[in-house]
Amino acid sequence: MGARTNSTHMSQSTPPINVALLRDPGHLLAVGLGSGLAPFAPGTFGSALGLLLALPLIRLGVETFALATLVMAVLSVPLCGRMSRALGVHDHGGIVLDEFAGVWLNLLTAVLLTGFSWPVVAAAFFWFRVFDIAKPWPVSVADRRFKGGFGIVADDLLAGLFGGFAVWGTMALFEVLRA
Repeated sequence: MGARTNSTHMSQSTPPINVALLRDPGHLLAVGLGSGLAPFAPGTFGSALGLLLALPLIRLGVETFALATLVMAVLSVPLCGRMSRALGVHDHGGIVLDEFAGVWLNLLTAVLLTGFSWPVVAAAFFWFRVFDIAKPWPVSVADRRFKGGFGIVADDLLAGLFGGFAVWGTMALFEVLRA
């Protein structure tokens, strides 16, 4: 069995991304505007940039951010799939637009359940990375079962959804402990 590569862990067998590919706007988006080119932890760098880009959008209102999250999720599927085919590697570690979609859904879910605050933003980042890296069931099922662009994005969306609920639980626990 070959070395596994995904958006969270770079493998020794993961080929480097030819920078010439980034002349294509879709490919540049797929690597998270370059954040996926980080020499280590590209998924974390992609998640961080994705979260930073989400902040001004969420300040426009939850409805606007929900629409932006839906658009991000839908557009991520073909863009990630196309970049994967160009690289010849399913879910290459440098493809991080799926992290953008996942962390946006994570933040949206967290804000809908708890309201916006900076502790919620920090917890959203933390819990998204936990679920994206650990890939508990059913995140792991989506990671293994689905192929193509949908397969690249699906596990991140599930990690985002579960992470949002974990933020809610974390904030509720802090409220109980504070009382």
